[in-house]
Amino acid sequence: MEKKAWVVSVNMGYGHQRTAFPLRDLAQDVKVINANDYEGIPAKDRKIWEGTRRFYEAISRFSRIPVAGKAAFAAYDRFQRILSFYPKRNLSKPNFALKQGYSLFKKGWGKHLIEELRIKNKELRMDLPIISTFSVPAFAAEFFDYPGEIFCVICDADVARGWAPLDTRRSRIKYLAPTQRTAERMYLYGVPSKNVFLTGYPLPLENIGSESMEILKDDLRRRLLNLDPQKKYCEKYEVLIESHLGKLPDKPGHPLTLMFSLGGAGAQKEIGVRVLRSLWFEISQGKVKVFVGAGISENIKQYFEERIRKFKLKKENIEIIFAEDIESYFTKFNQALRETDVLWTKPSELSFYSALGIPIIISRPIGSQEEFNRRWLLKSGFGLSQEDPSHTNQWLFDWLQKGYLAEAAMEGFIEGEKLGTYNIKKVCCG
Repeated sequence: MEKKAWVVSVNMGYGHQRTAFPLRDLAQDVKVINANDYEGIPAKDRKIWEGTRRFYEAISRFSRIPVAGKAAFAAYDRFQRILSFYPKRNLSKPNFALKQGYSLFKKGWGKHLIEELRIKNKELRMDLPIISTFSVPAFAAEFFDYPGEIFCVICDADVARGWAPLDTRRSRIKYLAPTQRTAERMYLYGVPSKNVFLTGYPLPLENIGSESMEILKDDLRRRLLNLDPQKKYCEKYEVLIESHLGKLPDKPGHPLTLMFSLGGAGAQKEIGVRVLRSLWFEISQGKVKVFVGAGISENIKQYFEERIRKFKLKKENIEIIFAEDIESYFTKFNQALRETDVLWTKPSELSFYSALGIPIIISRPIGSQEEFNRRWLLKSGFGLSQEDPSHTNQWLFDWLQKGYLAEAAMEGFIEGEKLGTYNIKKVCCG
């Protein structure tokens, strides 16, 4: 019988839930538990979580305001900022925000969930491990003495002190790190090396296939044809491409396809409209197809529907990815990614999707962790910072002609960790 786990997330933005989604097959009852929104959650616990979520979404939207918004977000971001990595030094001292979180545990925050899991373990006659995609449920599990193993999946290329527990040396929480830098950061926070596993980020298996990656490779072979129309990259690196992917097909099977993905707060929707306006001719002629990742927000969906009608764009050339629930949205999103050639997104957890061989166009980061994700993408060669969205029809095709995006796609595929989901399964469930 395959060993299962309690997979725990939070529905604050999309990042933690997107991280949990590929792990749902490991979850007991194939169900991801949201620590801030599960059946039976006490009202006092929900109130604390809800206040945190609303504040973050409000400050994210407010950050679009040129002066006041940026100043307000900068003040908020100080509490979650990631300190410089160099010089390497002891960063184990807990910060104010972390101490505040633990003070809430002393008042009972999170205890109900851990007790519920303890009861379910007794019914199953086994102590299942907890795999949390956010630090707080992992901290709560340890604080309230959960009997099973506790794992925490890190969602960014670098993390703040708040992801490590109060007393790192004595903690038994095990971390699943997406990058070498993340693992090294946890060491600076005092987490013992025995409690850090370099697994890679959990990517959706529907975009990978088995551990031989047959789906991923087939999609990338077709994608390269669109990313390198002049064959400048493919001819120069033909041996490299064939050694990793085999022979490329004659045709890509779809037009150049761009995915513009918005976060849960929809903070960058205006950029998407500028992109559509700039690419209007190419989209209307069927030379470019665009997916807009609107998430589960009806307001964002309607916002783009109105702009599409205004621009008189054909529905077959532009598609809004939307669903009423988050799991259906991720399913649609991952399906659309299979025919996506370029992913345009802020440097969120989607940065790791570069390992699927999808080059990232990086929009403005929101928060310290996204700034570090942006640095990681650029240093790794997996993505390029956006130019002026109003002139996308110029610089995007310049990049295509020069093979820049094909190069980023192959860099991401070769250098990025693609099998994080399989690695996490091996570490947590044997």
